[in-house]
Amino acid sequence: MKQYNVGVIGATGMVGQRFITLLENHPWFNLVTLAASARSAGKTYEEAVGSRWLMTTPMPESVKKMVVLDAANVEEVASKVDFVFCAVNMKKEEIKALEEAYAKAECPVVSNNSAHRFTPDVPMVVPEINADHIEIIPAQRKRLGTKRGFVAVKSNCSLQSYVPALHPLRKYGITDVLVCTYQAISGAGKTFETFPDILDNVIPYIGGEEEKSEQEPLKLWGHIEGDKIVSADAPRFTAQCLRVPVSDGHMGAVFVRFENKPTKEEVLQAWKEFHGPAQDLNLPSAPKQFLHYFEENDRPQPKLDRMLENGMAVSIGRLREDNQYDYKFVCLSHNTLRGAAGGAVLLAELLAAKGYFD
Repeated sequence: MKQYNVGVIGATGMVGQRFITLLENHPWFNLVTLAASARSAGKTYEEAVGSRWLMTTPMPESVKKMVVLDAANVEEVASKVDFVFCAVNMKKEEIKALEEAYAKAECPVVSNNSAHRFTPDVPMVVPEINADHIEIIPAQRKRLGTKRGFVAVKSNCSLQSYVPALHPLRKYGITDVLVCTYQAISGAGKTFETFPDILDNVIPYIGGEEEKSEQEPLKLWGHIEGDKIVSADAPRFTAQCLRVPVSDGHMGAVFVRFENKPTKEEVLQAWKEFHGPAQDLNLPSAPKQFLHYFEENDRPQPKLDRMLENGMAVSIGRLREDNQYDYKFVCLSHNTLRGAAGGAVLLAELLAAKGYFD
């Protein structure tokens, strides 16, 4: 595979840091540029981040002396790279404008942000689920007036736990889904040191999360119609999202109803056999087995199972019949690996394999 020079915009934040750790020894992507806000620009990365390095592994030597650029200097950043990953902390309209500015500078953007998730011609992709949505990119390029530039996004981190488990069951006609998510503090960019309010506590509200959890699956399961992606009109989703005192790993408690109820054995077989384009293309970050089912009653657990297949797999457990819905089960994914930066790197690998950066 061809090598690509890449940059990270929003490199000093928690997701930006995770991107840096994932790109350190990537076989296809060579990290050459870091960009952040004006207050970090001109400093070395080590100076800009200082004691705010939040990863459990040390800061890579390769980035310590890299001078951070101002993300607002679009032409300067774009001139140094083949594409960028974006994980900035700004207002939604500012993010949309910034990402489109990079695209119009002929620099493709693979975004971790939510700003463009419902832009009709921006693909929001989980590579195992809806890889075909990247085929909307030519329509987006036509709108933007670009040859190479485009924006592609990954979905919300909480979806990555339960939508992959539901996806192979769609053939049985899913009609209703109720999900309660129990979301780690790293999803808010926090650690236990920076978020003392979460200790011995659960916070039953995460701004905007329930709307995303109910609406984004329908875009993932939608289809391309002309120059836009049209969301699916079923199933009906309802969600509650809670912040819990866990460092990493989002859990979902799922209740599901079908038109044609499968047997428990059929559900387990569907999970075991499921694979997608990420596995078929043998992408570097793809888990070999995407969905793992645990027979033990007390699994999956974030502490034990979030790093399964380098944090890129989804763990499922406690499948049983329900007296109101057909089935209920529990899911888990690592929210900053599969859910955030890792999911974006996997999407970039899909785009590279399909020639969208050339």
